[in-house]
Amino acid sequence: MLLYAYVEWGEKALDRLNGMFAFAIWDKTRQELFIARDRYGIKPLYYTQCGNVFLFGSEIKAILEHPAYQTNLDKEALLEYFTFQNFFTERTLFNNVHLFPAGCYMRVSLGANEHQAPCRYWDYNFVEPESPDDTREYAEELDRLFHQAVNRQLVSDVDVGAYLSGGMDSGSITAIAATQLPYIKTFTCGFDLHSASGIELGFDEREKSELMSYLFKTEHYEMVLKAGDMERIMPRLTHHLEEPRVGQSYPNFYAAQLASKFVKVVLSGTGGDELFGGYPWRYYRAVVNNDFEHYIDKYYSYWQRLIPNAVIKQVFKPIWKDVNNVWTRDIFRHVFVNHASQLTRPEDYINHSLYFEAKTFLHGLLTVEDKLSMAHSLETRLPFLDNDLVDFAMRLPVSVKLRNLGQVVQLNENEPGGKSTKYFKKTNDGKLLLRQVMARYIPSEIVEADKQGFSAPDASWFKGESIDYVNEKLNGAHARIYEYLDKKSVQALIQEHLSGKKNRRLLIWSLLNVEEWCQQFLK
Repeated sequence: MLLYAYVEWGEKALDRLNGMFAFAIWDKTRQELFIARDRYGIKPLYYTQCGNVFLFGSEIKAILEHPAYQTNLDKEALLEYFTFQNFFTERTLFNNVHLFPAGCYMRVSLGANEHQAPCRYWDYNFVEPESPDDTREYAEELDRLFHQAVNRQLVSDVDVGAYLSGGMDSGSITAIAATQLPYIKTFTCGFDLHSASGIELGFDEREKSELMSYLFKTEHYEMVLKAGDMERIMPRLTHHLEEPRVGQSYPNFYAAQLASKFVKVVLSGTGGDELFGGYPWRYYRAVVNNDFEHYIDKYYSYWQRLIPNAVIKQVFKPIWKDVNNVWTRDIFRHVFVNHASQLTRPEDYINHSLYFEAKTFLHGLLTVEDKLSMAHSLETRLPFLDNDLVDFAMRLPVSVKLRNLGQVVQLNENEPGGKSTKYFKKTNDGKLLLRQVMARYIPSEIVEADKQGFSAPDASWFKGESIDYVNEKLNGAHARIYEYLDKKSVQALIQEHLSGKKNRRLLIWSLLNVEEWCQQFLK
């Protein structure tokens, strides 16, 4: 079917596809290769050019096997990652290996020493409507499109299950799916909290999951993660992930492992937050600005998730001469190169933030989710990323997603769960229309609950049960990461976490992940 569509419409066939894909077609007539990736970047695709040899694959490991490619670390990419805990460009940690951009295609001619740049066929476009509809009409249309999106993802010749995290997004999907698939299998990963403290005591959502499983009559399975689970899985995780991206990642690995024991397809709630305004404490950081550049300055400073700008030169001292020409603010600003910059209202800045997070944060989540599910031969399907539902969400007025455009609440991004709990209790904000509609299907205590991220209590574990592992990996004589980073400066940042002065759980996780990456891939 795909080949027929390409023969009939060429690259215009991409506009007719609704779903996840990354594919390559050899066009014998033109003597060229046609490669493309889905709108949102659900399926990964990598490529590189070595002389007149063009290499591509759904995994980087396929490229590494070719003798034309020599593995080296991309030092500029390392700086980019340790600024954002993500890559906003096409770079990877592997020198000259690029992640093909979502929503793009490319033609590669036989024997060419250079390939053309990827061509964009689709992009997000969050826009404030000039004449908004009645909220009741938006609610009814969202209800219809959400049912349609879930039902489309249930078509399968194998068993379909669903993640049931305890939150609204996965709960809503399960509620609708359960009407079509009686006794659908659902899966939850919880966390052992014996050594957790403070806000992390609320990180285990199994009680909420069990309530929804009871109400929707699902066949429910759970797994409890402990501190040692991160340590024992790190080599396998790094092997399958191939490069670090956003978040901690390893809970996703275990969730996929659990689901794969019972089903071949699982539904996930990824995308609901990015489309319907699930992170208001982020957007409001930059909702009142003098102009576009002022907005960039404020939002950029917020998204420096790992190493503060004030110490980045010292941290990268061993390779500073190789990376001192990298301006991470310019990388950040370039995300908006194809998005309108005529910003006059708070709503315009909110829509810019929604665009940014869909292009970067969501893209990183999708890359992680696909790789870690496919590591267990599990297909993850994402109802929130149905084309019709996405197109509808991008046209919604900001007022049906968020209510407090004039209120800014300062929160620490290093506190998952903690930040959202504090924010939601102060504002009762975020995903307003989605909450209104989903209240028809899931319990009020779920709909009205504050947002809870899928995060382990690592802030406590790194200072307690995992402290020996952290010291062994990051303070040992054989640590490879200090070929690129200054050991004294890194240890000072780690000590700030261990002493309780700063919460640097994201940085410590990233250091551990990159150290394991160096051990595996840099021979």
